[in-house]
Amino acid sequence: MNRKTQHRVIVLGAGYAGAMAAGRLARRLHREDVTVTLVNAEPDFVERVRLHQLAAGQDLTPRPFREMLAGTGVELRVATVTGVDADRRTVTVVDEDGAGELAYDTLVYALGSGWNAQGVPGVAEHAYEIAGRPGALRLRERLAGLAAGQAVVVVGGGLTGLEAVTEIAETRPDLDVALVTRGGLGDGFSPKGGAHLRKVLGGLGITVHEHADVTGVEAGRVTVADGEAVPAAVTVWTTGFAVHPIARASTLEVTGTGQIVVDRTMRSVSHPDVYAVGDAAMATGPGDKPLRMSCASGGPTALQAADAIAARLTGGKLPNMPIRYFNRCVSLGRGEGLIQYVTADDRAVRAVLTGRLAAVYKELICKGAAWGVANPTFGLPARRRRVTPERAAAGPAVREPA
Repeated sequence: MNRKTQHRVIVLGAGYAGAMAAGRLARRLHREDVTVTLVNAEPDFVERVRLHQLAAGQDLTPRPFREMLAGTGVELRVATVTGVDADRRTVTVVDEDGAGELAYDTLVYALGSGWNAQGVPGVAEHAYEIAGRPGALRLRERLAGLAAGQAVVVVGGGLTGLEAVTEIAETRPDLDVALVTRGGLGDGFSPKGGAHLRKVLGGLGITVHEHADVTGVEAGRVTVADGEAVPAAVTVWTTGFAVHPIARASTLEVTGTGQIVVDRTMRSVSHPDVYAVGDAAMATGPGDKPLRMSCASGGPTALQAADAIAARLTGGKLPNMPIRYFNRCVSLGRGEGLIQYVTADDRAVRAVLTGRLAAVYKELICKGAAWGVANPTFGLPARRRRVTPERAAAGPAVREPA
């Protein structure tokens, strides 16, 4: 098959889900039949689950894509995605040479998510975020300039907020660190898990403001619904994620939050040549519950999409890998952790793992996630499958095998 008839796969975004999907596709399909282009704004892989460490002043291991993807056949295009035309099957990008357009036969949309200001006044102007590397580096610089005794307030009691507040408090015990959460500390964890959180945060000297709905952020304080003003030289905003807005601006069918509606193979229900993975997808797991935005969801959805695309292009059997949860892994500084075991649909059970062993467990999970990006075909046959010219031309819209 010559290059003119090669099936063109473009993957937008190289977080955990996008990078894993690109690498798996390139290793599963014959290079003569398919080109896989990975478009990402940065040349390095960002370990998003470690950005709280970066913000707290720790240095992370560099992971250049040129090295991670060497020998796979994936072509890296360092550029910012500015638009998707799902009807014309094109993507517009901007790189150091200016604006351009890329045509695709199959698109994997993995642009992920960023921080969510929740419409609260003053957040965009005064708060810091750690949803991406630029934000984490900005916070890192600000924290480094704080004098002893100054106040840092982390808003948001979810996993990101818990990891950020404990990392900052452990790294800078000279600061006055507080956590503000809309619910109770440890909501969603088992009683034993919640008790461990209270123990660790208390030991680090973190002040916790529970059931506090933030109504505004200013340069020196955070205001909550009851009128209380919490002093804050630095406010870190970790109240959840918002997906990239590009899908919403396209003709793809999306939810009210902007996530692309997909079927069980991560294929868009409105455009069969588009797949969405990770935070960008409105996918469901056990009990038809929406998957939460997380690395734990991103990896399985990436594998599901890549295997479905490969199956449709080669006439193979469609994957039916159940996407389920096993635990929630939380680092609480470098020496403490909490592993909350959960049901398949992400409900906490009684069992937890705590302490130093939990911290080691979480570190292995982080390392394993990065390893999975570089080795996305673990357990699969090494031989690449061939794509027929007819299927390369028809792409994912081809009729399903019986």
